[in-house]
Amino acid sequence: MEYEHSRNQVYLINYHLIWCPKRRRKVLVNGIKDRLQTILQDVAREKQVKILALEVQPDHLHLLVSCYPQLTVHKLLKAFKGRSSYYLRREFPQLLRMPSMWTNSYFVSTAGNVSNETIRKYIEAQSKK
Repeated sequence: MEYEHSRNQVYLINYHLIWCPKRRRKVLVNGIKDRLQTILQDVAREKQVKILALEVQPDHLHLLVSCYPQLTVHKLLKAFKGRSSYYLRREFPQLLRMPSMWTNSYFVSTAGNVSNETIRKYIEAQSKK
């Protein structure tokens, strides 16, 4: 990982994010999984965030992102969860049976330059389980 530069800042801010569907239901499969990945990439592009690793499991997802200092993690998560919930529930009517798409809770961990590779390998290993 290299440091990011803006006009008056040099930074390296990486977050490892995990969240899951309400009641940990195994709904993130097939077309829902593919559409979720597209939505997350769109939100990341809009928020000027780089997705370093993404792995969607049937009942949760792992995301490693790099972002700029002014973007708070809860606003980033709100954007990811809110937009994906809106579009997924609109496009996949079977998700309307759930009280809401996502739980209110999430996991977040900061990741420095040294631990990024470890986290990336962990996320990629999730699909091999």
